[in-house]
Amino acid sequence: MTDSTRRAATTRNYLMCRPDYFTVTYAINPWMNPYEPVDTDRAISQWERLRQVFASLGHTVRTIDPVEGLPDMVFAANGATVINGKVLGARFRYPERQPEGAAYLSWFGHAGYPVTREPATVNEGEGDIVFAGRAILAGYGFRSDKAAAAELTELFGVPVISLRLVDPRYYHLDTALTVLDADTAAYYPAAFDDAGRAALASYFTELIEAKDEDAEVLGLNAISDGRHVVLPQQATGLMVQLRAAGFEPIGVDMSELRKAGGGPKCCTLELR
Repeated sequence: MTDSTRRAATTRNYLMCRPDYFTVTYAINPWMNPYEPVDTDRAISQWERLRQVFASLGHTVRTIDPVEGLPDMVFAANGATVINGKVLGARFRYPERQPEGAAYLSWFGHAGYPVTREPATVNEGEGDIVFAGRAILAGYGFRSDKAAAAELTELFGVPVISLRLVDPRYYHLDTALTVLDADTAAYYPAAFDDAGRAALASYFTELIEAKDEDAEVLGLNAISDGRHVVLPQQATGLMVQLRAAGFEPIGVDMSELRKAGGGPKCCTLELR
């Protein structure tokens, strides 16, 4: 069996937030510069294109209304973690984003999710928490607390592998790693310490190592349905690597949203 025939897509359910109020007025990661102009209309256009790509692949996209004064609410991945219908809300490290946690939990409550829990520890949702099938990968070091692992295990009943991030440019796990399927991931080794690299090598059968130039355009802030991988179109080298491994990369331009450190994955929360 070849790589291309063993890669199988499954339909997904996503939550997104239109960037009607997107701008950069503060700096809480190395990508943000309040003095660099931001084109909100262009950000909306890029976001709409991403949503269209998901729809074209057969995925379901639901939306949460944006809230004026919360410019980073577009980054829906940070809003919660959803596994088997259970929801762990987000507790943000920086005051500028803290109201987002309540907004997302309110959406899940109104959407009828039976188990929604406010977090006791700092975690920034799927920005740092990745469900990898047999385990949860939990990033820490910049935005989420390592102690969130215990809360994840208790609520979801799944083993947690903690991964320390060491490069501030890759402040969330989803900027340095993307799970492609149950056995395969792409990652940027320099974003992790030795223990983290060893843990990933032990967990995944196949690891694709992204080059510097692809990591630096947030190429790993990507979403895979098991076959199709939606990623920033500027990550051309990573696209070649993905094709060689039997995946079908789909490039999208998220350059305006990258001004706040975001990409396709940041804008997308999977509803499992």
